Amino acid sequence: MINKDSIETAYSFFHQKQRVYQYSTMDWQKDDIEYAIGDYVDNMSPELYEFISEGKIDFLKDHTCFGEDIMYAVEKLENQLSNN
Repeated sequence: MINKDSIETAYSFFHQKQRVYQYSTMDWQKDDIEYAIGDYVDNMSPELYEFISEGKIDFLKDHTCFGEDIMYAVEKLENQLSNN
């Protein structure tokens, strides 16, 4: 069972990082955000990670598709909050 507080917390963290990542022109800043998100997902609820990743291997951990992954995660969490 995924509780609403964990969804809200993940959404807030991901949304804030995604906004900075989206507009950043500094590679080091983007790398720092990728590292922070990777660390967060390593320690988050496995159920919540499975929910947002839908089984995708290395979701939010692969540099080549991080931008798309973080946008998808924010959208999925936002939709979940809207439905509750």
